[in-house]
Amino acid sequence: MNDTILVNAQTLASRVTAVLLDAGASPDSTAATTDALMHASRTGIDSHGARLAAHYAAMLREGRLNPAPRLTVRRTAPATAMLDADDGLGHYACYRAMDTAIEIAAETGLGAVGIVRSSHCGAAGAYALKAAQAGMIGIITSNSDANVTLFGGTLPFHGTNPIAVAAPVSGQAPWLLDIATSSIPFNRVRLYRSLNHALPAGVAADMDGHETTNPHEAQMLMPLGGPEYGFKGAALAGLVTILSAVLTGATTDPNMIPMTETHDCGTARNVGQFCLALDPARFIGRAAFERAMADYLWQLRAVPPTQADSPVMAPGDREWKTAERRAIEGIPVDPDTYRFLFG
Repeated sequence: MNDTILVNAQTLASRVTAVLLDAGASPDSTAATTDALMHASRTGIDSHGARLAAHYAAMLREGRLNPAPRLTVRRTAPATAMLDADDGLGHYACYRAMDTAIEIAAETGLGAVGIVRSSHCGAAGAYALKAAQAGMIGIITSNSDANVTLFGGTLPFHGTNPIAVAAPVSGQAPWLLDIATSSIPFNRVRLYRSLNHALPAGVAADMDGHETTNPHEAQMLMPLGGPEYGFKGAALAGLVTILSAVLTGATTDPNMIPMTETHDCGTARNVGQFCLALDPARFIGRAAFERAMADYLWQLRAVPPTQADSPVMAPGDREWKTAERRAIEGIPVDPDTYRFLFG
């Protein structure tokens, strides 16, 4: 990435922590948010990494975010629970909800936790990984404000509505899927604006619904699948809305206050999330699951590539390679974020 400054991960994390604490966030909220942002920055999801610290700090000061939320968990059945995030930082709520889902799954084989009165949670994969690190399969969804057009539509309706899934792999880094149901996340548009880089074709539209590659003209995103197959992304976005908002009582996408600082910054947005943890030991059995995963991934990676220097990769492989490289080289930070964090 051009026009960026390389920063040591520990140094970057300490500055993110400092600015969140300075904005009034509680130590627990700050620790969770820093962990989630650094996961994104380490693995190459820069749109959801340290650059978001500035936005969260502003929303804490403006009153949209509760700086010291009291998270409450209500068990609703043997395998289900609801978590009230108290309008705090979504990272804190999602980590707590996935921890709760894991605890329930240890008892019952699976645990499902809905989250209400939450907020933007960054890269959803950070929370799915919690389950994989506990030896379980983790799934998380989150709805968001309307900035993605429907297939064949001219107005934004769904949010970018991410889905993340992580599965444990014995002796290896977890299998990790973390995708938006839009063509790209809107934070990538904001990142490209700050870098003044053109967007790829087929991912964004202007205020009239016409495709644009100019990040400064982009007003909405296109659903995953693009102009011909965007009905797939639009349907997946709807699934996320059902699980994250309809099921939990959170605000649905078209009724949610936009995330940007140009809108009401003193009112909570009531974002919804949904966490699911599955214990493989209660299905095929842990040993058999580990053998099957290892064999499946071996076969996947052994498929001959179309280009000799670009091996076939499983979900997560690219992120783990990026994390290894950035641990040595440092994490690239865009100039605006660097100025905010380091002055």
